[in-house]
Amino acid sequence: MDIRQLKYFLTIAEEEQITGAAKKLHIAQPPLSHQLKLLENELGVQLVERGSRKIQLTEAGHILRNRAEQILELTDTAIKELKDFNEGIQGTLAIGTVSSSGATLFPERISKFHETYPQINFQIWEGNTYRILEILNSGLIEIGIVRTPFNMEAFESIELPKEPMVAAFSGDLLVAQDEYVLLDELINKPLIIYRRFEKLIADAFDEESLNPTVLCKTDDARSTLLWADAGIGIALVPESAIRLIGSTKLRYKKIKNPHLETKIAAIWMKNRHLSTAAKHFLEIFNS
Repeated sequence: MDIRQLKYFLTIAEEEQITGAAKKLHIAQPPLSHQLKLLENELGVQLVERGSRKIQLTEAGHILRNRAEQILELTDTAIKELKDFNEGIQGTLAIGTVSSSGATLFPERISKFHETYPQINFQIWEGNTYRILEILNSGLIEIGIVRTPFNMEAFESIELPKEPMVAAFSGDLLVAQDEYVLLDELINKPLIIYRRFEKLIADAFDEESLNPTVLCKTDDARSTLLWADAGIGIALVPESAIRLIGSTKLRYKKIKNPHLETKIAAIWMKNRHLSTAAKHFLEIFNS
């Protein structure tokens, strides 16, 4: 199995027919069918099921498609890293970011970086912290923008200042006059928890022997805020995440608790080469 065969297979999967894939690849149909058969024989599995109008991937085919996309992406990354090493500030910078960091990362730092290094392009990957750590470890990205806490053992990092968690709400779920809210004021209120901070929040309530009412847990800070904006409950999120949605109804109060704080961190793998572009980005991130 080689890179060329994986490219052939992915094109077949995308086009859902041999004829269309052969046309896109600018090769004849029989050689392409032969390469697919060789790949199936080598792997010992059937990758596609041929229908009258289009082909469908088998379960094994779906597995290979997922891995092939990762392998080709890593191959492209390796080529770009070498090119960047040779050319200096030209190339592509791959960054992974959690959704709740968007308001902090964009647009100020990216704009400043782009103005300084206009010939560097970007690949932005989004996901929760655990997804960003995974693709950083695999090499798909060079830098991850995540929120603390997480296991720092394998990473170098630059951390921004701490920020408080806030209670975001619309309507009359909370009294809005005060700037701060205490945890005991959130008891018997419908809370919407961003799952990333579930343990952090649970530990804070436990510390005060309080039992919160969690209405919903989500995997995305935007979803958490949208539910709060709709008046369904009170979202507990980092303060800077408030800017992720443009709402005129949503209000927030800082939670007065020393344990409910978080930081944005730029992280990269220890003992792994960083491109020139990545080093320049970290300089601007830390400025």
